[in-house]
Amino acid sequence: MAMTEPAALYETVRDEVGTVLVGHDELVEHLTIALLSRGHVLLEGVPGVAKTTLAQSFARASGLAYTRVQMTPDLLPADITGTSVYRSQTGEFQLQKGPIFANLVVADEINRATPKTQSALLEAMEEGHVTIEGETLALPDPFVVIATQNPIEMEGTFELPEAQRDRFLLKLTVDIPDRDEERRVLDRFNDAPELDAESVEQVVDTETLTAAREVVSDVHVADSVREYVLDLVAATRDHPDVEHGGSMRASLGLLNVAKARAAIHGREYVIPDDVKALARAVLLHRLVLTADAELSDVSPASVIDDVLADVTPPGGDSETELAAATEMADVEESATDGGSVE
Repeated sequence: MAMTEPAALYETVRDEVGTVLVGHDELVEHLTIALLSRGHVLLEGVPGVAKTTLAQSFARASGLAYTRVQMTPDLLPADITGTSVYRSQTGEFQLQKGPIFANLVVADEINRATPKTQSALLEAMEEGHVTIEGETLALPDPFVVIATQNPIEMEGTFELPEAQRDRFLLKLTVDIPDRDEERRVLDRFNDAPELDAESVEQVVDTETLTAAREVVSDVHVADSVREYVLDLVAATRDHPDVEHGGSMRASLGLLNVAKARAAIHGREYVIPDDVKALARAVLLHRLVLTADAELSDVSPASVIDDVLADVTPPGGDSETELAAATEMADVEESATDGGSVE
């Protein structure tokens, strides 16, 4: 199986999404990494920066069945998972699946839903199935939730508790574009006012996605890089400004996304830069700061910057040496399996 499959998948999706959106290449890369890593994404940004359009465009380009749920305080768990509906014509109850039965579910403004409804969504994310009227139903595969939230409007919202934030693999921030990018947006939509997410074509099929996921699972991680992942997460737990640091799920998530990043960059092995590039997205939403740190306006991002600066990456792990280590691991595995080594 060619190592270029994840790279080709990402480039194809990026180019297709780019026919509508401007300046979102890094976000598309991270969404692709989440998809290949079987993880969910928390997308934060002020209103009007195309969070929902980005998610919908990514779903269409990736060939994923897409649903969107507008989270509101009056939304019930059954509005997401589904319920049994009585049909008077037949005199029987019929199971009606909710919007969660899709490959990609966008939960818009997740912090506007009540904790009970949030829990129903997050439980489905964790378990991969839902129970409706005593019947357990598996969710589709692939299954990705992209939850959006607005960081500036807190009135009438229910902040996600730490344990529920931990279920999101990545937290991504959609920033306001710089002036040049915003001008390109104006020019593009001035020329084609009807342009929207519906203009994006499917460019990936299920077989390609499945093959790319298998490639990611085979990416080699040297022992020194694994130790680097453990050191980074441990450093968040020991930081003086942190009450609760990264969980074991954070360590696993950081390892998996590093493998996916390596694969979409055409490598069969992870390098420390893969870990560093995604450390903020994996750890940002998982850190709980001390009361003193919050009063002093310390941010989780600054803590992660401290950790990345303080923890020394594997010194000898250049791309060349990691490639050599990968080849040696393959040779050793072949010998263990009964192959001959000359």
